[in-house]
Amino acid sequence: MPQLFKFGGYCIYFWSNENKPLEPVHVHVAYGRPSRTGTKIWITSESRALLANNNSGIPKPQLNYIIRFIEANSQMILESWAEHFGQISYYC
Repeated sequence: MPQLFKFGGYCIYFWSNENKPLEPVHVHVAYGRPSRTGTKIWITSESRALLANNNSGIPKPQLNYIIRFIEANSQMILESWAEHFGQISYYC
């Protein structure tokens, strides 16, 4: 699992096994270290962050801050995704 950022105790990362066919670009977020039950956030074609699920139960104030952080760093996330997975598609 490539870790992209450590942010306020939260780990923002890719899950390396992202199914076949590859899911659209997104990140996972979990407190402390990567987890299979991490919160999932899509990155849209307009570099917006869209919450898919909050499986790790991040409190809303922290989640809103993390979403803004992901949007501010979306270009780096997209570049890392393309480098790691070899292609990019978008949820929307």
